[in-house]
Amino acid sequence: MSSDTHDELQTLVKMANQIAANFSFYDDAVERTTRHLQRFWAPSLRQQMINHVAAGGSGLEDLAMQAAQRLTA
Repeated sequence: MSSDTHDELQTLVKMANQIAANFSFYDDAVERTTRHLQRFWAPSLRQQMINHVAAGGSGLEDLAMQAAQRLTA
């Protein structure tokens, strides 16, 4: 993995965690987070996150991980 790819992935992980944190006080936080990622992230970014989760999802908080596991590219 190149340094640029690693940096981009770390940025995506950070963003996913922040989005999840913003929705964390809702009862349906996982659904809201997933919906946000589906609506506002490009398919290529979602695919990177799907691949990251398949590789273990390092750095993702629990809520972000649950939402990312529901993603489709």
